[in-house]
Amino acid sequence: MSTAEKKGFCWTKENEALAQHHIAKYPEGRQQSAVMPLLDIAQRQNGGHVTVEIMEYIADYLDMPAIRVQEVATFYTMYNHRPIGKHHVQVCGTTPCWLRGSDKILAAIEAHLGIKKGETTADGLFTLGEVECAGACVNAPVVSIGDDYFEDLSPERVTEILDMIKDGKDVVAGPQNGRQTSAPLGELTSLTEFVEKA
Repeated sequence: MSTAEKKGFCWTKENEALAQHHIAKYPEGRQQSAVMPLLDIAQRQNGGHVTVEIMEYIADYLDMPAIRVQEVATFYTMYNHRPIGKHHVQVCGTTPCWLRGSDKILAAIEAHLGIKKGETTADGLFTLGEVECAGACVNAPVVSIGDDYFEDLSPERVTEILDMIKDGKDVVAGPQNGRQTSAPLGELTSLTEFVEKA
């Protein structure tokens, strides 16, 4: 029995199958490469964060040193090391998002929720954070809420989204300004005519 199991963490039946599914993707002798998806599975099972005990459990599960799991878990911002709210709101603060107003988005969220970065609302519904590069620069500014990206945001729209989530309403993720995925805004500016080959 691993240290984490002694302290209470163990895969659910469903997550055991999911963990095995991810491990099976890697060739014999390379199963430790599944550490990232296993950390994600464990974090979801544990309500949104990983603990030292969970990292030790995964280390035992993958037959690798616990420090190697901790190195991965502390390097990536996707892994939380303390409890978070039901909805994890993460504002991208990298240059493209900042140039398109992410500082105003962050200020609007802080004012609307009454919390600062790293804090959770009193009702436990929202935790606010800032991340570096959400990887959706063309649609800046970007905020992720849980697994969904909300793009092309304005301060007004982000507060509307938060209210809709709080009220349990469905919110459509993606661009919030009518853009189709990451297509240019407005009309075509090039390749506007079809030229038939001779």
